[in-house]
Amino acid sequence: MENGKSSNTIKKQIGILILIICLGFVIKIIFFPPNFYYAGTLEATKIDISSRLVSVISKNNYQEGSTITKGDTLMSLACEDHHLAQKIAAQNFIRAARLYKQGSQSEESYDQIKNRKEEADLRLSWCTIVSPISGTILNKYHEEGEMVNVGTKLFTLANLKADLYATIYIPQELIFQIKIGQKLSGYLPEMNMRKFDGIVAKVAEEAEFTPKNVQTREERTRLVFAVDISFQNPEEILKPGMTIEVKIEDK
Repeated sequence: MENGKSSNTIKKQIGILILIICLGFVIKIIFFPPNFYYAGTLEATKIDISSRLVSVISKNNYQEGSTITKGDTLMSLACEDHHLAQKIAAQNFIRAARLYKQGSQSEESYDQIKNRKEEADLRLSWCTIVSPISGTILNKYHEEGEMVNVGTKLFTLANLKADLYATIYIPQELIFQIKIGQKLSGYLPEMNMRKFDGIVAKVAEEAEFTPKNVQTREERTRLVFAVDISFQNPEEILKPGMTIEVKIEDK
């Protein structure tokens, strides 16, 4: 009898233990949903600055890695011919304006001379290479004394504090949780999973197969959606080329 009671007690205890485990599992699923981490490579929104004229570089004010402010003069071109052309155009305009005021110059002729002066002013302004943004010089392609042509690339700029993003690939079963403007967190494994605030900037409208740079063949055959995450980087800790892991909770 005692053995029977002991056996029943053990069975009850095992049953209670199984019930507790199941209950704990249910609570974990409901209140602590699993997190998924998707890795992406950080990229910067780059701006290329090119020459609009044929000239020689007379002065280079910044080097690669320099921090710049919008409106800073990055480089100056010699532009001797454009300085001369602007000087002649300005003199011709002064003369034409005086004659037009006296009634000795037709309006059509005056307008033509005025347009040539404005064009000369514009071309001369192109001799001063000005930064269109505040940010960092990623690349500088030419040195003082070098000749550049129309379209020659001079600098590549980027705002590493704000215009840094990573593309991750989300499976179909999770894409319904992702909305443009949604806040997500990114983590750097190399910095003890330091957290960086991000926001969803773009969600692909169509699915695609996982890119070829994914390791396993099984993963490459899955349909996924590309999602761009923009990160705030006020301390400029994040750099283009780094890998960041983005956390997505399975709700």
